[in-house]
Amino acid sequence: MTNTIEITENAKKQIVKLLLNEPKGSFFRVSVEGGGCSGFKYNFSIDNKSNKNDILIDQVLIDKTSHEFIKNSKLDYEQNLMSESFRITNPDAKASCGCGISFSIW
Repeated sequence: MTNTIEITENAKKQIVKLLLNEPKGSFFRVSVEGGGCSGFKYNFSIDNKSNKNDILIDQVLIDKTSHEFIKNSKLDYEQNLMSESFRITNPDAKASCGCGISFSIW
């Protein structure tokens, strides 16, 4: 599939760790929802079922609507002294908030 997202090795390793504690057949879900301080926000969760409109990349599920907002992006897992979190680098985002969870495409 073209226009897909890149999942870094750090993100893949963390996803595998998270899924070890979940029921067999669980997935890491990435979605985009309205809200946040910039208009849209990324949501990360564990899901044990996929839908017909989901796109599966490795062990990551993305619904088709969310995929349109994050195609060509990179999913990474960052750790530093202050925090650790999943982060999306989205080339289509025109603005984002300081936490990196909220973004705007206008």
